Amino acid sequence: MVENNSNSFRILKHKVPPSNDSAGMSLLPHTDKNFLTILSENEVQGVEVLSKEGNKWIQVKIPTGSVMVFVGDTFKAWSNGRLHAAKHKVIMKGDKVRYSCALFLLPKEGATIEVPQELIDKDHPLRYRPFTYSDFVSFYTANYGDQTLEIFAGL
Repeated sequence: MVENNSNSFRILKHKVPPSNDSAGMSLLPHTDKNFLTILSENEVQGVEVLSKEGNKWIQVKIPTGSVMVFVGDTFKAWSNGRLHAAKHKVIMKGDKVRYSCALFLLPKEGATIEVPQELIDKDHPLRYRPFTYSDFVSFYTANYGDQTLEIFAGL
C-alpha cells in the first residue's frame, strides 16, 4: 500500500477568537478523507474528538513534543472498518494563535482502495467495495456529510 501513496505537508494557522472570553470554532467537525494524518502543535490546545458513541466531545491534551495521528476514511475502508476514523474539530480559546503542522498521507492519483483478502473472514465480512480516492473525494465534495464513506463505498 505504501507505494500507492503520496503526501502533503501543511502549516495551519487558527486565529484567536474575537473575544478572549469566548470560544470559537476554528475547524468544523469532520473525519479526514485521506489515508493518515500526523499532526503536531505549538502548545496551544484546541483539538476535540467525538466519542465513539457519538454523544460527547473530548478535549485532547497533546503533550509537548508529541504528535497526534488520525486514521482517515480511506484507511478505515482499506482496513475493512477495523480502524476507526475519529470525527474531530478545533475550538479556539484564549489569546494565542494556534499553529499546527500536518502531514497528510494521500493515495496516489488512480490508486484503488481495496480491502486485502486477509482482512475478510466470517467475523469480518467485506464492508467496502473497491474505489479510487479521486472518485471518493469528488463524491464527498458534492455530498458533504457524516456518512460519506458508507454511502459511497459501503456494502
